[in-house]
Amino acid sequence: PLIVVNCIVLGRAEAYAAKNGIFSSLFDGIGMGLGFTLALTLLGTIREMFGTGKFFGFAFMPEEFGSLIFVLAPGAFIVLGYLIAVVNKLRKA
Repeated sequence: PLIVVNCIVLGRAEAYAAKNGIFSSLFDGIGMGLGFTLALTLLGTIREMFGTGKFFGFAFMPEEFGSLIFVLAPGAFIVLGYLIAVVNKLRKA
């Protein structure tokens, strides 16, 4: 799956660069990279908060209240689904 995602990202960057100039492609790449970084950081932060009760290593709730499902692989899909739902709700509002 990681290789497929990398191919999608590189394919999109190549398709954009083929139709646009160098500076436009440069800024597009920077924007896409920052966007992916922000999305993955948000996803990981939410998973960590619900899974272990910590926020960048600082505990804000006892570890006993964390939910194991968020720490495991399916937790990413659950959190991603909720994030998509929240974004869709905010766009319609």
